[in-house]
Amino acid sequence: MRMILNLKQGTQKALFFVFFLFCSTVMVAQNKVSGIVQDATGEPLIGVSILEVGTNNGTVTDIDGKFSLTVNRGAKISFSYVGYTPQTLAATNSMTVVMQEDSKLLNEVVVVGYGTMRRKDVTSSITTVKSEDLNKGVFTDPASMLQGKVAGLTVTTSGDPSGTPSITLRGASSLRTGDAMQPYYVIDGIPGVDISMVAPDDIESIDVLRDASATAIYGSKAANGVIIITTKSGQEGKTNVTYNGYVAFDNVLKTLDMASASQLRSSGLIGAEQDGGGDTDWQDEVLRTGFSHNHNVSISGGNAKTKYMGSVNYMNREGVVRGTGMNRVNARSLLTTKILKDRLELSLGLNAMQGKHKGVPMSGGGSSNSGKSVLDAMNYYSPTNPVKNADGTWYESYVGSANYNPLSMIYENGNENEWKRLQFITKASMKIVEGLVWHVNYSYDSGQNTYSWYQTHQTQMEKGYNGRAHRDTYLRHNQTFETYGNYDVTLNKVHKLGLMAGYSWEERTNGDGFGVTVNNFYNDVTGFWNLRYANNINGITDVTGSSKATIRNISFYGRANYSFNSRYMLQATIRRDGSSVFGADHKWGTFPSVSAAWNITEEDFMKNQSVFDQLKLRVGYGVSGNAMGFGAYDAIATYGLNSNSFEYILPDGTKYTMYGIEAQNNPNPDLKWERTSMLNIGLDFAFLGGRINGSIEYYNKKTSDLIWNYAVSTSVYPLNWIRANVGDITNNGVEFTINAIPVKTKDFQWQTTLNLSHNRNTVDKLSNSTYSVDYVDYGNPNIGGIASNADVQRIMEGEPLGTFWTYRHAGYDTNGNSVFYVGDLEKHKDGEGKIQPDTYQDADGNWVTSNPGYDDKANCGNAQPKLVYGWSNTLNYKNWSLTAFFQGVLGNKILNATKAHYSFQGHLAGGKNVLAEMVNDKKWQADANAHIPGDNYIENGSYLRLSTLTLGYTFKELGGWAQSMQLYATCNNLLTITGYSGIDPEVNLGGLDPGIDYRETFYPHTRSFIIGAKINF
Repeated sequence: MRMILNLKQGTQKALFFVFFLFCSTVMVAQNKVSGIVQDATGEPLIGVSILEVGTNNGTVTDIDGKFSLTVNRGAKISFSYVGYTPQTLAATNSMTVVMQEDSKLLNEVVVVGYGTMRRKDVTSSITTVKSEDLNKGVFTDPASMLQGKVAGLTVTTSGDPSGTPSITLRGASSLRTGDAMQPYYVIDGIPGVDISMVAPDDIESIDVLRDASATAIYGSKAANGVIIITTKSGQEGKTNVTYNGYVAFDNVLKTLDMASASQLRSSGLIGAEQDGGGDTDWQDEVLRTGFSHNHNVSISGGNAKTKYMGSVNYMNREGVVRGTGMNRVNARSLLTTKILKDRLELSLGLNAMQGKHKGVPMSGGGSSNSGKSVLDAMNYYSPTNPVKNADGTWYESYVGSANYNPLSMIYENGNENEWKRLQFITKASMKIVEGLVWHVNYSYDSGQNTYSWYQTHQTQMEKGYNGRAHRDTYLRHNQTFETYGNYDVTLNKVHKLGLMAGYSWEERTNGDGFGVTVNNFYNDVTGFWNLRYANNINGITDVTGSSKATIRNISFYGRANYSFNSRYMLQATIRRDGSSVFGADHKWGTFPSVSAAWNITEEDFMKNQSVFDQLKLRVGYGVSGNAMGFGAYDAIATYGLNSNSFEYILPDGTKYTMYGIEAQNNPNPDLKWERTSMLNIGLDFAFLGGRINGSIEYYNKKTSDLIWNYAVSTSVYPLNWIRANVGDITNNGVEFTINAIPVKTKDFQWQTTLNLSHNRNTVDKLSNSTYSVDYVDYGNPNIGGIASNADVQRIMEGEPLGTFWTYRHAGYDTNGNSVFYVGDLEKHKDGEGKIQPDTYQDADGNWVTSNPGYDDKANCGNAQPKLVYGWSNTLNYKNWSLTAFFQGVLGNKILNATKAHYSFQGHLAGGKNVLAEMVNDKKWQADANAHIPGDNYIENGSYLRLSTLTLGYTFKELGGWAQSMQLYATCNNLLTITGYSGIDPEVNLGGLDPGIDYRETFYPHTRSFIIGAKINF
């Protein structure tokens, strides 16, 4: 027993000794280290992330740059901080760590025309948006992803699945619409490519060339700016397979509050004739929750010699308006390899796209199209009308005119637009000698569009055809060949010289196609898919077509860059363009530019300062042109069939219908491209190790030789108008961009970007000694009850585009009718010189009238915003990420033409509906002029919108079968703050008639809820 007790005591002592030895070993194996982290000037750095290598053990520096951390003996410590190069050092006591500035920001590669440059050496105004910073949402057009992301770029999106955004860069600089106002797109170095060829998921980055010193290298196509899209490509290393997909649900942001059936009946404003006996919410019948889904699969990889990339994208999007939607498939592929001892790089690419848009009637403007828009009919069609009759046919109102059941329009008047694109690209780059690389690019793309519509036997819009079908199809193909060389050399380590010279040939052919309309079908089973089942075609007038047109352009261009020690930079470019579309005397144009930059922080007197990491002053001037939107025959005389016909009878009795020939276009041998010159002054800055950086820009942009159609004498010309270069427009403005990381700790980071832009647009000239026009009335919102003097804007010298020129509301007369200030009293006198009874002086002595005319209109403000802004915020906490993006405008005016139209009293008598706020308003009931679009309908269009809110979580190293997986949820258009009383303040700000809230063509914006996943295998 004693021996057992001694044995136990010995065991206890041994265990105690082992435990003491273990603790001692642990204490010896751990070491507490401390120190301070500074920048190169000795200033302490706050919030530097410090981590023991191979562990999760870490800390951050305090306000004095100091830290303390217990680590294993012999451990290494990593130090990382935004704007500085990461370091890994052996752990020692009393460490003093000096962080060196990271030049990544300055060394970032920027895509410029026909080459790339370091951000530090750029002398022009170029903004780069990486793929991760682009807007997230249900976008069918990549341009929508840039809304609010680039200072000076104004993007107005559309909720229509088949719609495209309106884009204006630094103000409108043309009187022509469409392509003439849009930026020029370059995709992977190939100019003029249709951006629908690129799926949003395939984009790596977008570079926006904003000033003429950057865009002039693209000459006659660059007046509205150049947007360069770089798509993703294969990278050296292992094969990467990625999937990105989402499902989305769209709902209309807001609808009009139209009067209900019970409100109309209780108001006593309608009689039995206008009461259809039903109770229908037509907005609810027409609108729906749109379901969309998108899937993108890509595979890429390669080795040191050969790289490859391929992707397939499928998108299906339902519109919130029944009967509308789209589906599209995009496929991209690229193979790149090096041969001849890696001196020659060859690339082959094949891209394809096929899509289909489904639509419903949405026409607007003009008496012939009155009421023929589902967007209009869902508001104007009386809620007292039922959807269908007892026999199942669509209910039809026979009260008034142009009064169509919106569901009948959707289901009996559908249309489709199917399009196909195929593009083949081949590139070669040869390294001839050190620094000299010669490039050859060739692109061929072809496309086909087929547009179809069908009106059934039950249509209410155009009766009597017993089924009517139309189909047209058009082909196009483009070829582009470019060859250019880049030579870069550095002399004595301080002199950098870059030279580029090239040649471009381009041919574009379109208009090759025809269409036909037939009618009188036995039934509606085949729709427009088999036209031969129709029994009638109404002669040659039901056959449509256009002239096949080929446009050719050739260009010579060059650029020279010089940099002295990255301190002083100078760049000059020149491009000589020749085009077949212009007059015989003006087929060629020259577009030069010059720019310079001074990196002030590279000066010796700035070496010892600790505020700025970068301070660069840029100045540039250039000239670019605008040949966009021109047809092959715009400058020459053309003739075509007129609408008058006569019968010609042969001797054998055979009858022929003959048409005459008439002039369709007057020739103008002096027609040439519009020219835009721009002065740009910019200041780039960065401080706190690049943690805060940005730029300030000022520009003055003047466009001359604006093209417009001017009246001419028919004693000289076949037609009474001619297309000529006359006008001038000026845009000048200021832009500000700042990027910052206000907070950065070990686990949390907040990154924010704010851009602001102000532009003033002025029409300087519309006339010269040969062609003259005092002003141009524009913008007819097609308001009910307004048969004449309907335009609400005026294009005139000294004012911006979008100037509202309409009546000034002056209150009400004794009968309750709206009265308006008189513009020209003489116009309100009768034949004897007496003032008309509807015109009188008010209590303040102002002449007012209840019957305003054309001469009573005046300047009532303009639609141009004083400020356009975007504010992006990204917060990352460990594996979580939250992105909030705000955008909006300030200081613009909107004409609420929608409210004016649905305030027309005559709608009720015509069996149509009005706004709910009107039916019980005695003041409105007394006002026969309530619908007249005076300045009382012009409202402040400012708004702030939470455009995107995204929450995501990233899973990493998923058991070896995937590198990472991010799950995310996004909401678009979550919140809008505005004083505008209409449906949506985001109305079109481009074109010649910005700021008008058109009810017939404004497809409502939606609030989207998106759930998606990104998986990297």
